[in-house]
Amino acid sequence: MPTLQDPYPAPRNSLTALSQPTPPLIGLAHGSRHPEGSLGIERLMAAVAEQTGITTLAAYLDFAEPDLGGAVRQLADAGHASAVVVPLLFTEAFHATVDVPETVRSVAESIPFHLIVTGILGTGDDMAQLLRESMASSGIDDRASVLLFAVGSSMPAANEAVVDLAVRLTENRRGLVRACFGTCSPGVADVMDGLPEPVAVVPLFLTDGLLLTSVRELAAQRGWRMAEPLGERAAELVLLRYHSARLV
Repeated sequence: MPTLQDPYPAPRNSLTALSQPTPPLIGLAHGSRHPEGSLGIERLMAAVAEQTGITTLAAYLDFAEPDLGGAVRQLADAGHASAVVVPLLFTEAFHATVDVPETVRSVAESIPFHLIVTGILGTGDDMAQLLRESMASSGIDDRASVLLFAVGSSMPAANEAVVDLAVRLTENRRGLVRACFGTCSPGVADVMDGLPEPVAVVPLFLTDGLLLTSVRELAAQRGWRMAEPLGERAAELVLLRYHSARLV
């Protein structure tokens, strides 16, 4: 069994509820079998802690540890009585609408600990701006056609949110942005042949995942530029979701 990670405490302070007036932040990710998946989420949580002084901890719905219950027990053992849970998800698909509330409910029923759940990271204007910054820093030309690559969902509304995000990313640039998915249609092959060169790939991912491996290989074969997963760049959005819950 993997060793559980330590929480990332506020700088110059130990993990104690008495010395930190704000509740810790738990970033609740889906989890991945990819070896870099958990490491990327942990780096994101460490970045939030370093930038803000908030104690942070990653937790996972599947494939990695700790799960939410394990994370809550770690915080409770350190003296905390509450935490803010930020679901590190992009769309209102099954994980956001079913897995997260059921997991939170189960933990709340088994551990005397107060959990505040925020909205997901989403596909709103702040996410669009983050992706624009990612494209710019990756050297993706304004004229390039862009494949916005997401996991995909069995829920049409979730995929439509990604399509809408691609439409908004097309605004004020010369090249098109088209959505495609790793687990449903349209896939990369369905979209790429209709796009003029040069082509670039922008993954709607926080960290590396197994679905990105074949896309990376294709991009390398075709000579396409590819942005990296958002990673620590998403720290500001995570913090915005945290503060939105604190203000309720």
